[in-house]
Amino acid sequence: MAIESTTPITSDPVHVQFMRQALQIAKESVYIPRAFCVGCVLTSSSLHPTCPSLLLATGYSRELPGNTHAEQCALDKFLVISDKYSDEWKRELLEDANCYTTMEPCSTRMSGNVPCVERILQTGIGNVFIGVEEPKDFVECEGTKLLKERGVNVYLVVDPNDPTLGEQCLKVARGQQ
Repeated sequence: MAIESTTPITSDPVHVQFMRQALQIAKESVYIPRAFCVGCVLTSSSLHPTCPSLLLATGYSRELPGNTHAEQCALDKFLVISDKYSDEWKRELLEDANCYTTMEPCSTRMSGNVPCVERILQTGIGNVFIGVEEPKDFVECEGTKLLKERGVNVYLVVDPNDPTLGEQCLKVARGQQ
């Protein structure tokens, strides 16, 4: 399947590895008909320049109570884990963070919860890697556009050894594991 996207593509093995991890985590989501099953991995390399990626937190759709999205779960779990540290230290970690999410972060929440795009922007995360852009099943998503407008780097992760990675992300999102 040819990829039709204006989002820059990366096939870096590290990014593919973390996207595959996010895909495995997405499979933990309990499927419901009016929501996607998404996985998210947060990493940072700000602690030491030779450490390519420190795992900060993971999350999947509806992991935490309250109709939660994967990015929301990962960010909330990171904030709980890091609560004993200074806000400056947390901000430094997140500014150098990568957010790997199997689907483009939402720009609209039908539940009234804060959209994942807004949560990401509030943290200062600089890089978001997506497995697939959100299809128009439920809403018209503008997550990638909004992130880019605010200076966040957004990349579509493509596995050169398995060009079906995006299809796999979409299949899991729709509960077809």
